[in-house]
Amino acid sequence: MKARALTIAGSDPGGGAGIQADLKTFAAFGVYGQSAITSVTVQDTRKFSGALNVPPEVAARQAEAALDDIGADAVKTGMLATAPVVKAVAAVLRSHRVKRLVVDPVLASKSGEPLLEPRAVNALIKDLLPLALVVTPNAPEAEALTAIKISDAASARRAAKAVSALGPAFVLLKGGHLDGPSCEDLLFDGKTFTVFRSPRVKTAHTHGTGCTLSAAITAGLALGLDVPRAVRRAKRYVTGAIKHAPGLGSGAGPLEHFWEGS
Repeated sequence: MKARALTIAGSDPGGGAGIQADLKTFAAFGVYGQSAITSVTVQDTRKFSGALNVPPEVAARQAEAALDDIGADAVKTGMLATAPVVKAVAAVLRSHRVKRLVVDPVLASKSGEPLLEPRAVNALIKDLLPLALVVTPNAPEAEALTAIKISDAASARRAAKAVSALGPAFVLLKGGHLDGPSCEDLLFDGKTFTVFRSPRVKTAHTHGTGCTLSAAITAGLALGLDVPRAVRRAKRYVTGAIKHAPGLGSGAGPLEHFWEGS
C-alpha cells in the first residue's frame, strides 16, 4: 500500500508554507498527502495580513474524514490558531490512536505576526504535546513553551529537556535562529542528544522552512523510517530546497520542493 500522510494546518495562498508546502513535500517523498485546513490566511512573501479561522468542529471533521476513509501512516499539525481548534484536533488524534504524530508548534509567521492565540499555548502544551512522537520548535517557540531564554548550545539543551518534560517522545529543537556558520538542530529522546548539522545558506528565501521540515519528517515516518533517520533525511531535503529556491516574490520567498527531481 502507498504510504499516506495527513497535514492539519493553515492555508498559504502563495504556496510556500502551510498545507501547500506540506502537500508538496509529501509528494516529493512519494507519499500520498491529505489535508485538514484550520485557517485560511492572507499572506505573501512580504507580510501576513490576516486570517479566517475554521470552526473547531469543521477542522476536526476534516481530519476525521481523512483518517476514517483513506487513513494515515503519519500525521503532522501546523498552524492551529485557537485553543478550541487545538482541543478538537487533539480529540480526533486520540480517538484514532495516532502514533506517528509530528507537532510543529507554529506560534508566529515569518514576518512575526502571531498564528496561535496566547491562551492556546496552554492547550497545545496540555492536549497536543503529550500525543506527539516528535515536536519541532524553533528557538522562539521553545522559549515560549518553556520560559527559558535560548542564546547558546547549553541553553538550547536545557530548553529541549524542558520541552521533553511536556510529553513528546522526541524534541527536535531547530537551530536556525541561533548564530554560527552551520545550522545545528538538537534531537533529544528523553535521555540523549543527537546533533544534526547542515551548512547555513545565506538567502532571503526561507518562507515555509519550518513547515517543510516537519512535513519531511512526517513523510519519512510514513515511509517507515525511525525518528533519527527521518530527521536526517528531512534535514538534507530542506537544505537542498533552500539552495534551489526559485527566487520568487519580493520578500522571504518559497523553497523549491521538487529540487531532487529537477
